[in-house]
Amino acid sequence: MSRICEITGKKVITGNNVSHSHSKTRRKFYPNLQTKKFYIPEENKWITLKVSAAGLRNINKKGIFVCLKEAREKGYLKG
Repeated sequence: MSRICEITGKKVITGNNVSHSHSKTRRKFYPNLQTKKFYIPEENKWITLKVSAAGLRNINKKGIFVCLKEAREKGYLKG
């Protein structure tokens, strides 16, 4: 499975390592992903998601059910 947050859609981006002599080599910036289990009381079931730290903050703020609904609408989460 790829390194994409299933709530916010954050994914790997590319950039440069810049040395002291200012020569540049390509590198990747990875999102801060965690694998977490969440209980959804409306559906009475557990779900496992790969979520970024920002996604966890959104879930704490809005609630898991609202975040799942928004992620499905935006196409970040299948199902």
